[in-house]
Amino acid sequence: MTDNTGKLSFGEKFGYGLGDLAANFVFQALMALQFDFYTNTFGLDTAHTKIMFLVVGLGSACFNPVMGVIADRTNTRWGRFRPWLLWTSVPFGIIGILTFTTPHFSPEGKLIYAWCTYLLLRLIYAANNVPYASLNGVMTDDPNERNSIATYRQMFANTAGFIVGSLAVPMVKFFGGGDSARGYQLTMGTFLGMSIVLFLIAFSVTKERIQPDARQETSVLKDIGDLIHNGPWVTLFLVTTFYFTALLIRGNVMLTYFDKLAGNRLIFSWFNGFGLISLLVGVACSTAVVKKMGKRATFFWSMLLTGLCCIALYFFPPTATVPIISLEVLRQFCFGCSGPVLWSMMGDVADFGEWKTGRRATGTVTSAVVFALWIGVALGSFFASWLLELYGYSGIKDAVESAHALEGIRLTASVYSGAAFLAAAVCLIFYGISMKLNLTISHDLAERRKGYSS
Repeated sequence: MTDNTGKLSFGEKFGYGLGDLAANFVFQALMALQFDFYTNTFGLDTAHTKIMFLVVGLGSACFNPVMGVIADRTNTRWGRFRPWLLWTSVPFGIIGILTFTTPHFSPEGKLIYAWCTYLLLRLIYAANNVPYASLNGVMTDDPNERNSIATYRQMFANTAGFIVGSLAVPMVKFFGGGDSARGYQLTMGTFLGMSIVLFLIAFSVTKERIQPDARQETSVLKDIGDLIHNGPWVTLFLVTTFYFTALLIRGNVMLTYFDKLAGNRLIFSWFNGFGLISLLVGVACSTAVVKKMGKRATFFWSMLLTGLCCIALYFFPPTATVPIISLEVLRQFCFGCSGPVLWSMMGDVADFGEWKTGRRATGTVTSAVVFALWIGVALGSFFASWLLELYGYSGIKDAVESAHALEGIRLTASVYSGAAFLAAAVCLIFYGISMKLNLTISHDLAERRKGYSS
């Protein structure tokens, strides 16, 4: 049974978006600071870091589909997905701070501590983020309104990216006073204290409106079978994997790029600051572009142009600060147009599955795409570390790196990450939900749901 579907208030969209601001204080740190923290501050070598990223990343990614099944079967007076924002808010903050804390242990003890806290962080992130992402598909049945909700979400996610990308390095220096371990702990403690409050606000102001047919048979095997036969979901799974692989390859190496090639870590803050302002502009333009071109076309062109801009970085000398920042402004605008579309598409493929089969499992569908996200995160982090190790990068603070290692950093930041974005664009050619079909599905399901209570 549904009620009051369609347009949502500004307050509800704004409040929902705050949830992604909260989560992205951690996610953006994992993309931009994780490799630097573990190798230059925590004291892990590149090989240990690489293996931890891959094993914990892939292992914890498997929990996302499990969390989707659990969320689909959660039944409270607050709904299926909202209560998880309440239940996970405080553990999320505590575990996040512990992950970016450097204990005074032996090298072996520190390695065990890093594995345990990183694994716990990834698990609590899934328990929080899968239900949060699923909310987009049940707050309204209007596909354009879903994209509008996702735009708010992406605006706040990118705001967190701006804060972390432009302020985290100076904050670590300020709070640490020369002790980067203390600096990271206090910086992330500040961010995660805000996260707890923001999760509670998102829980308070959102509402679930779309519910599956009460007569629908509950079956995990049928939910999985529906996924496998859902062509648009398969495509979105592949797109998401390449999308986040590209982000993490590039994100993990850019601070190293400016440190080792440009010789100035603080340029990283300017690079991110200007780029993320442009990203926010791209996100703000996304809804208008989608209404004109459709989600598939918008996403395709965004990935294609983003990939080409990444590759173009290789042809600029690392010390050419102004041209590099200008290129990043262009790249981030192109990339920003795609941000809300990915999250909006998750609800659309859930609709497609319900339209074809008569069964709806929003949490399972969303978690399966989020599973691809974390596969991409794991692969991207692994490949970034592996590529730098392959080219002979030592990862030792203040070490003088070989010319071959510096070339590896440069290629990883540009060509290799760009190739992954281009792979995402190729996959989108096969995404089967056009703008016209999207509207047809929305209309047909709205009519069908009128009979759910009869």
